[in-house]
Amino acid sequence: MGRSRTIRMKIIGLLLVPLASMVVLWGVITAVTASESLELRQYKTVWTNVRLPAYKLISEIQRERLITAQLLRNAADKSAVTTQRTRTDVARDAFRQLSSSSKDKSEEIRTQVDAVYTAIDRLDAVRGEIDTGLSDRLHTVEAYNSITDTLFGLHRRVAMIDDIPIYEQSRVVIDMSYAKELLTREQAIGLGTVTAAERRLFTQLVGNRRFLVDQSLAELDTALRDPQVALITTAAYQRMRMMEDQIIAGTAPQSWLATTEGLAKSFQEAQMRASTTLNERADPVADQVLSRAFLLAGTALALVIVSIAFSLRMGNRLSRELGTLRMAALEVAQERLPHVVAKLRKGDPVELPELSVASTTVEIDDVGKAFSTVQQTAVEAAVGQAQLSEGVGHVFRNLARRSQTLLHRQRIQLEDMQHRATDPDQLDDLFKLDHLTTRMRRHAEGLIILSGATPGRGWSRPVPLLDVARGAAAEVEDYQRVIVEPMSGQRLDGTVVGDVIHLIAELIENATVYSPAHTSVIVRGEAAARGFAFEVEDRGFGMSEEELAEYNERLASPPEFDLADSDRLGLFVVSRLAARHDIRVTLRGSPYGGTTAIVLIPEEHVAEPEAEAPKKEPARPMRVVRSD
Repeated sequence: MGRSRTIRMKIIGLLLVPLASMVVLWGVITAVTASESLELRQYKTVWTNVRLPAYKLISEIQRERLITAQLLRNAADKSAVTTQRTRTDVARDAFRQLSSSSKDKSEEIRTQVDAVYTAIDRLDAVRGEIDTGLSDRLHTVEAYNSITDTLFGLHRRVAMIDDIPIYEQSRVVIDMSYAKELLTREQAIGLGTVTAAERRLFTQLVGNRRFLVDQSLAELDTALRDPQVALITTAAYQRMRMMEDQIIAGTAPQSWLATTEGLAKSFQEAQMRASTTLNERADPVADQVLSRAFLLAGTALALVIVSIAFSLRMGNRLSRELGTLRMAALEVAQERLPHVVAKLRKGDPVELPELSVASTTVEIDDVGKAFSTVQQTAVEAAVGQAQLSEGVGHVFRNLARRSQTLLHRQRIQLEDMQHRATDPDQLDDLFKLDHLTTRMRRHAEGLIILSGATPGRGWSRPVPLLDVARGAAAEVEDYQRVIVEPMSGQRLDGTVVGDVIHLIAELIENATVYSPAHTSVIVRGEAAARGFAFEVEDRGFGMSEEELAEYNERLASPPEFDLADSDRLGLFVVSRLAARHDIRVTLRGSPYGGTTAIVLIPEEHVAEPEAEAPKKEPARPMRVVRSD
């Protein structure tokens, strides 16, 4: 066995090396791979599934806007518009299909894509206004403009990437694409004769486009700027600028559509090439990041393997020791102590071996010794508790037996005095003393029941259950308030008569104590499918659902007698008597607001009625007159 070490040292040795290496190395790998490589790969995915279909949809909407403007100028026929709308719908469906697979990559992408869905859903409404003649050219162009603005908003917000140069160039290329969008708006408005409102809008578009082109060219790098510069230095572009000035001045130039159509197509091709170039630039950067991540991952993997091997070796040893301690503790808690307590309750002698846990860890060895000490202390406490309970039981039993003897002698004397007394007042006083003696006898029997013994009172022959109820009512102080209703003629086995009388008397007394003095307590009984049921009903203040549930639980499962819980001795006596004879006692609310106690006596304790006597007048409910 090796040298004992503290558990703190073993935990540090177990966790420090693997945690430090795994957190630091895998943290670096996660940061690099997740934030850079995946972001760069996502840029390409977003381009393929979202931005490229959006550019194609923008191009088709631009053509539909131009042809629609021509239709409103009577420069195009309806079939051309229908054909272009079909192409736009195909592009719209393609965008929906492709973007749906990438829209959930981030909240920003989802928000922008949903905004585009809302915008392109307005296409049908715009077309309906055009077909019904409710929209002029300016209103039509602006309606299409709002849709393309939403699409360009999508481009600006989803073209995010952690590589700053790529992001900056992507932003500028989007601005150049928007400049081309402004050019196509000029196309649609500059056709034919231009109204004053259209000329104002046309002037704004020209100014914005020229400013956007000049600003963007200054920010593009050489590879992306040269194709754009080549376009704006062509004769066609210069001719288009002259035509723009003519339209602003109020003159309709010749060949406006032909000139701008070629330039728009050239600008479209240039922007797509620039966007594709930027998309391709992200791949080498992502590959470089991945290579660096793989290198770091390899190094980290080697260190992690070493750390895991060391941790497993230390952890297995500590786990075995703790597992042994755990099993020993569970054995003490689940087997040894319950077994010892059960034997002590029976009064049997007990022997408890010391808890031994072999361990090379000082703390685990100390815990094992502490469990052994706790085990011994618990046994000693259980022995003391058992001795105390037994002693209390003997005290209860001895006091109760002495009280029973004295009460028996007292009752004999009272009976003799009652036979000799002739004064009615004296007889009444003697009757009250006799009733008090009967109640004292019941309380003495209660002490015997609490001690675990059996009261000596019993009958050799079955007793009618009506007499049992009357006898129980006669043993309570306010017996005048108790009404025992007529019952069927079933009889109760004589061996359990005393206990049943005591049980019902406790319930009746409880009903009289917890109900107003002017109310009655009703005792009724009737045969049931599984025996005979007594009901003791008071008209007091009742109990809450929680209290009923608590008392019913105690009645169904009698708890251990607690000397400190002296306020519930009657409930404990009832539960003990019920458990002794398999009687079920249940409390429930009364329709009169009080409480009803139901006592179900099993059928094995119930005998059939005696042979029928000659019929007499049916009995009526009566108030109880005390009887012994």
